Formats: sequence, C-alpha cells, structure tokens
Amino acid sequence: MASLWGAPLSTTAATSSALEALPLAKSPRMPVLFLGHGSPMNAIEDNEYRRSWQALGAEFGARYPRPQLILCISAHWITRGWWLTGMDKPKTIHDFGGFPQALFDQQYPAPGAPAAAQAISRSIAAPPVGLDKDEWGYDHGTWSVLKPMFPKADIPVIQLSMDYSRPPAEHYALGQQLKGLRERGVLVVGSGNIVHNLRMTRRGASAIQAYDWAIEFDKVIAGQLQQGQLGALAGFQSLGTVAQMSHPTWDHYLPLLHAAGAADAKDPIRFFNANYQSASISMRSVVWG
Repeated sequence: MASLWGAPLSTTAATSSALEALPLAKSPRMPVLFLGHGSPMNAIEDNEYRRSWQALGAEFGARYPRPQLILCISAHWITRGWWLTGMDKPKTIHDFGGFPQALFDQQYPAPGAPAAAQAISRSIAAPPVGLDKDEWGYDHGTWSVLKPMFPKADIPVIQLSMDYSRPPAEHYALGQQLKGLRERGVLVVGSGNIVHNLRMTRRGASAIQAYDWAIEFDKVIAGQLQQGQLGALAGFQSLGTVAQMSHPTWDHYLPLLHAAGAADAKDPIRFFNANYQSASISMRSVVWG
C-alpha cells in the first residue's frame, strides 16, 4: 500500500537502515499515548488530570519498559513542513498568557537527542522532515504532561512539529512511519484534545455540563478508537457541524492522528480522563499497548 506521498507505508530497506542507526537499543515494544492536556494549569494544580499523568508515569519501569527516548507531537508546534527538535538542550517554552507566575516559573530540562533526531528524520520516507537546531524547544503541550509523568527530566525528548497546511490524512500517514520506533525504546506521545473549542469554554463547568456537540463528537471518535478504525479518524470533518464546533481549528486534533498512526488496530486500548474541562475541551486520553 502506498502513502499519500507515493512512499510505501511498510518499512523500507532505507527506513530499516535508518532505524538501525538510532543510538538506542532494541527493546520490548513500547505503548503509544495520546494525552488530552487541556489548560496549562493542569501541570501544577493538584487535580485529577495531573494525578493521572503521575500514575501513568509510574507504569513505566513496572508495566511497561522505561523509555530510552520520548517523541512528542504537540498541538502547539505548527510549522510549514515537518520538523524535529535537533538541539542538545531544548528550552522550556511558556507559550501562553494570563496565568500565574508559578506557571511561568516551570522548567523541564530534559536533554535533547540530536543523533536520534537525525536518524528518525532519515527513517521517514516522505515528507521530508527537517531538523530545528535552535528555534523551538518544549512547548507546554509537551512539558505540561511529561513533567508530572517523568519529573526527573532524565529521559531525552524530541518534539515533532505539524504542518497545518497539509490534510489530516497526511498526518496519520506520517504517524504510521513512526511505528518502528516502538521497538527501539521510543515512547510516542501525542498531546492535544479530542474536543477543543476555546471560544465556547465555560470556566468551572463540570463534566455533566459539556455541550451536546462536544459529547457527540467525543463519543464518535471514542467508538472509532475502540473498534480499531484508526484510519477513519482522519475523516473527522465529514461529521459536519459537531466537528466544526469541536474543532474551529484542528491543531489539537492532529496529534491524535500521529499517535493513532503509530499505534496498531490490534493493540489493547484503554481510556482515561474521559471527561470534559470547561464544557468544550475533551480530556479523553488513550493508551495503546
């Protein structure tokens, strides 16, 4: 089967060779995560979301192998073309405003992995994926979830950007090319939200006060995930009004497509945080494997 760029979705000899060049040992297959990150304040508040990320982090080294590397696709790094962070010491980015100083004081000094980023770039048949060596770092879509999970910041992290100008199916197809990384100790993490409409937020709203359109969209996507219909996720816009209301822009949905592409329809799947923040943000999170 060919991808949208004409390159085979299965691992080619060139891709296999590039993965062999990864400075990582082969490992038991890693899971894939999609984390609904919601408000940046979830990173520092003692709430159910932060506690769930802490609990998930504790599963690595127990239920799952400890990652050798984390590859995170965040809703907050939108670029022309696709890029990987390729610096030794990525900076912590506070890409928000109007929050308490305590949030701006947060740092996540996890090391980068330039050699691994280069090998991953070469392993992706198409589209071309460049290396950003000085501009980006860890935005809050990455550090807000990784800091509770891995507070020691001792696991190297690479971010993968998203080309918003490309159709959703291409994001899913790129995610499919990340599957081989799971055998190399790489934890693939998508960070966004299945429903994300900041224009319609109601602060303090409880889960039962979510909008009907948010509940409907979340339910449909959850059903596709449960049934292993991962390729169907890229067709979310066909859901019409509920999709338009759930994603006036779809930057927070695209990380789900990358993560789902790296997953397998046969992987065991479980949900957590299957509720809503501020009525219009689905916090549903997914673990494959």
